Amino acid sequence: MALIGAQMFTLRDSCKDSAGIASSCARVKKMGYDGIQGSAAYFNEIEAEELKKILDGEGLVCAATHRSLDAMRDEPQKEIDWHNTVGCKYTAIGGTLFGQETTVDDWKQFSVDFSAATRKLADGGIKAGYHNHSHEFADLGGGETPMSVMLANFDPHVWLEIDVYWVAHGLGDPAEWIMKVANSGAGRIPCVHYKDGTVSAKREHKMMPIGEGNLNWAAINKAVADAGVEWLLVERDAGDHDPFDALEISINNMREMGL
Repeated sequence: MALIGAQMFTLRDSCKDSAGIASSCARVKKMGYDGIQGSAAYFNEIEAEELKKILDGEGLVCAATHRSLDAMRDEPQKEIDWHNTVGCKYTAIGGTLFGQETTVDDWKQFSVDFSAATRKLADGGIKAGYHNHSHEFADLGGGETPMSVMLANFDPHVWLEIDVYWVAHGLGDPAEWIMKVANSGAGRIPCVHYKDGTVSAKREHKMMPIGEGNLNWAAINKAVADAGVEWLLVERDAGDHDPFDALEISINNMREMGL
């Protein structure tokens, strides 16, 4: 069964320094989370030894991080050392080519470039991945989408961090995409972003805690189990609930789902 982690971008306003990270991790652990995803500005600045001490003190692990492509490409050994010290083997970027008119060739070129930029990380035991939003499901013609192009053209060491909410916002089927990635090769989908909300066919949307929106959680939960996903990372970018409340409601609902 997959472990459940808190994507700390949800708590970014409370994680602006070491003390904020420590107190936030304590609250996350008390809710019942197994680990975190280090994401938000200060997580890219905190010393690895300090973060490791905080996590060990709370009995949490760092499941994954979000880091910049520049850091992955330009300082791979620094990234390898940081992640090894923290005890984290997965990192990802948060997307690319936002708000641009793109072609199949643009996404093919990005896939080649990203694969090359992250090869040294992979050689050092740190796997880099790509986190989707919804523009990766736009029609590029010929039955292709940015996500299908990336899936076909990334090197095997690149993994895909499927964000189920943004797949739905892009009018894709989250469970179907989880299985597409899983079936593309071993180790391609170690982590999935769990996020809920109301998403309509007109792409009108509002983010909510897990189990409070209209995503098909029965199908998603079956897919992550079938795919052998290691981590379900709960995230709430924005919404009406206090961020801590959103995380607590989410994990309670997930436990009721049998996760």
